[in-house]
Amino acid sequence: MNIIISNSSDKPIYEQITIQIKTMVMSGQLKEGDPLPSMRTLAKELRISVITTKRAYEDLEKDGFITTVVGKGSFVKAADIRLVREEKLKEIEDFLAKAVMIAQQSNISREEIEEMIEIMYQEEDTPAG
Repeated sequence: MNIIISNSSDKPIYEQITIQIKTMVMSGQLKEGDPLPSMRTLAKELRISVITTKRAYEDLEKDGFITTVVGKGSFVKAADIRLVREEKLKEIEDFLAKAVMIAQQSNISREEIEEMIEIMYQEEDTPAG
């Protein structure tokens, strides 16, 4: 499993693991029923404490991304798209709230912000090359 841990990140290691596994599930890189490495194996691969991987797996299970079967391991659960979408909407809302606050402090109009967003969407829709 390709998980990258950054010691310079402001996020705790367990949260970095959780975010990356959620991203893999939502992108389809990990599919329903796929096994995850054991907590010990992942801890060894990442050179971190088993307690840290345990916390990440507990959070993933609580959030409905994985299921753990005693004696068999942890597996990707069918993602509830509505929950995933709601989580992403909340994340976007937090970013936008910060952007609006910065814009207001800097006397940047709503129209300018909307134009920036429109340009970003157009760049995403334009094929590379």
